[in-house]
This record gives sequence, C-alpha cells and structure tokens, in this order.
Amino acid sequence: MSETKMEPYARATKIWVLALASVASLMAALDAMVVTTALGTIRIDLGASMEALQWTVNAYTLTFAVLLLTGAALGDRLGRRRMFAAGLGLFVAASVACALATTLAGSIAARAGQGAGAALLMPLAMAVLSAVFPPQERGKALGIFSGVTGVALIAGPAVGGAVAEGLAWQWIFWINVPIGLIAIPLVLSRVPESFGPAARLDLRGLVLVTGAALAIVWGLMRGNQVGWTNAEILASLLTGVVLGVAFVGWELRASEPMVPMRLFMRALSRLASWQAFYFTPRCMALCSSCRNSFRRGKDLVLRLGLRLLPWTATLFVFAPIGGSLVNRLGERPLVVTGLVMQAAGFCWISLTATPGVAFVNLVPPLILAGAGVSMAMPAAQNAVLSAVVTNEVGKASGIFNMSRFLGGTFGVAPRRCRLRGSGSVASARAFSNGFAAAIAVSAVLSLAAAIAALALPAKHASTIADAKSPA
Repeated sequence: MSETKMEPYARATKIWVLALASVASLMAALDAMVVTTALGTIRIDLGASMEALQWTVNAYTLTFAVLLLTGAALGDRLGRRRMFAAGLGLFVAASVACALATTLAGSIAARAGQGAGAALLMPLAMAVLSAVFPPQERGKALGIFSGVTGVALIAGPAVGGAVAEGLAWQWIFWINVPIGLIAIPLVLSRVPESFGPAARLDLRGLVLVTGAALAIVWGLMRGNQVGWTNAEILASLLTGVVLGVAFVGWELRASEPMVPMRLFMRALSRLASWQAFYFTPRCMALCSSCRNSFRRGKDLVLRLGLRLLPWTATLFVFAPIGGSLVNRLGERPLVVTGLVMQAAGFCWISLTATPGVAFVNLVPPLILAGAGVSMAMPAAQNAVLSAVVTNEVGKASGIFNMSRFLGGTFGVAPRRCRLRGSGSVASARAFSNGFAAAIAVSAVLSLAAAIAALALPAKHASTIADAKSPA
C-alpha cells in the first residue's frame, strides 16, 4: 500500500504540535512516577495500609494499560485532536478528584480516571505528531518528544518526594490543573485535526482486547503477592490469553477491524514493537530496583531522584541525538547499539552492586545504560510509525504503546521473582544479592533484544525516499 502525500504544515504548526504533545505526554508519565515516592505521606492522611494504598498506583496502571488501544481507536474514528483534548480534560478532572480525595476508595477511583485520560494522551500524542511531521523529519521530532517525556523519569521521584515533604501531597495533582487548562484551548486551536481510515468503531474488538489486557495485567500485578500458582493468577492469565486469541481471530474476520493484522505482518512494525517490548521492562526494572535499593539504605526519597540522575538524565540528552541520526544511520544500528550499551551497563551494575559500594562507582554504568536506551527509543518509535501509511499512525501508535507498557509489566514480574529468589530484605548483603541478580536478568534480556534487532532493515526505504524527495 502506498502512502498518500502528506499535507505540508508550517514550521510554527509543527513546533506547537511537538510542544503540546510533549507536555501532555510528560504530564501523564510524571503522574505515574511521582505518587510512588509520596505514598508514605498519603498513607498517614488517608489512614490506609501501605498494601492497600498501593492500589492508587495499580488503578492508574490498570486503566492505562487496558484502554491504550481504545484511545487510539477513538482518535481515529472521532478525530485525534478532539480526543487528545478530551484526554487532557479527563486527566485534569481526575487530578482535581485525586487532590480532593479524603478516602482510599475515592483516591483509587480518581487515579483510575487519570489512567483513562493518560490512555488517550499517550498514543494520540504520537499520532498527532506523526500526522504533521513528514517521515524525513519524524525521527528528530520523536527524539525531542522522547527526551521531554523522559523528564518524568528525571524529575518524578524527586518531585514526588519534595512536594510531599515540603508542601502537601495534594499539590502533586493540583499542578496538573493550570497546565491542562492552558493546554486544552491551545490543542483545539493549534493542532490540525486528523482521522484514521473511515470505518465504524469495532466494538467487539474493543471489548476483547480490553478484557485480554485487563486479565493479563491483573495476573502479572498480583502474581508476586499471592503466588504464581494461585488459582486466581492462573485463571486471570489464562483468561487473558483466551481473549487475546479471540481478539486476533475476530480481527482477521472483521470487515472493518480495529487493528488490521497486516500491521503485525509487516516485519519492520512487528520487530520494532518487540524492541519496545524488550527495552521498556529493563527501564522499569532498574528504576524499581534502584528505588528499593536506595530505600533499604535509608536514603530520603528526595535523594532517590538525584541518585538516578546519571541514568534518567541521559534521555533528555541522547534521545534527541538518536532521533536526529535516524535518517542518516537507519533504525537498526541505533537500536542494536543502544541495547548492547544498555546490556553492558546493566551487567556492570550487577557485578558492582554491593552493600558498601560508593555511589560514584555506579555513575559510569548508569550513564552507559541510559545513553543506550535513550538512543534506541526514538529509533524504534520511528520504525513503527514509518512502516504504516499516514492515516494508520494512530493504530501503529496504539500498538507501540501497548507493546511498550505490557513489556514493562512482563519485565517487572520476573525481576521481582529473581529478586526474591536470590535475596531478601533480612540484611544489606541479602538484598544486594537479589538486586544484582535482578539487574543481571535485565542485562540478559537487553542483549537478547539487541540480537533480535539485527533483523531490522538497515534503513527504512520509505523514509529515505521521502527524505530525498523535494519539499
């Protein structure tokens, strides 16, 4: 299928779209991070146990995961700009509800609303960006987009800890309100409207994929808590698999499928999505492990963000660099090299991490791993979005974000198993052993992803052709 020629957009329009998409994505990513470091303060105010309060995090995770493809589908059908603005409105309203919550149930419900808003924002941010940037400019734009979104990793733990300790935890959510209220009218006035293929909403497909994602994520989130052989977990995972197979079967027969299976049949799109599946769990695993490691060392939550800066700050620096090199080098060299760098950094950390290790000794491997994933991420995003025609970027973005998130969920589960199997919290030495083993698993899987990425084309043909064509 040949891609229709994109409408040329003015430079000012592109800048506005990039800025608004990046800010919205940053808000959604930041609120997934900041709450974790403020749970102790929130627990005191709401009078809940830490285990029960963890559902304020899980509620966001669940609704975000199960509604990602739905958000992309609604954008294609009803208008990406319109639904992007609606996602911002829902996110802001849910943030107000989070700040005003006085009970655990109210907080969990409000966080679920935030997750639903984020499920609209994340895929549609990439979709509206890809709709205005031609393929030859898309890699650089995605690099900047990834770098700005990566600020959530840089600032999230520190912001959450600083706000909870210095002001009040409610301000974690209040800060979204003025940003969202400014952004919504700008989105409606500055972002061009775009649609996916003209088709009816695939309601049966939506129900099947939502149910599959819900069952799988629920099982993975609860597995370590209640045991992987527990009947609840086995039934949940089996239900997810059955619904997933039913979803694929329905999409193959549907006259107007929600996700055309040919998108999965294209090698580039499939492999690029798997790169996201592989390297995102490594990021989530390291962040979770480092957070636990530093807490066991009795450091303040504010120091957590500072200690992770050598790793997280690389996104802001190297993601734009990687995006600008996509057209020159192609996706494969950047993804393979980046994942090898990440594997080397994680291996270094696993060999270095001991109870008495000086933090300065962890800085080089953190930078190495962070720089690697930062270069690989925009290249993988570009590979996915450049492999489809313009009016299918919404679906491709939904697939990419779903793969990335489910990859993170799958990745954290085995890391926790390895952490518990090789160590414990009984002593610094025991925890260090588990931490090192968990990071070693991340190194092995990062290397496996790099090997899989060798199947990517050296350069994407359509991108090069478009880059050579006159503007």
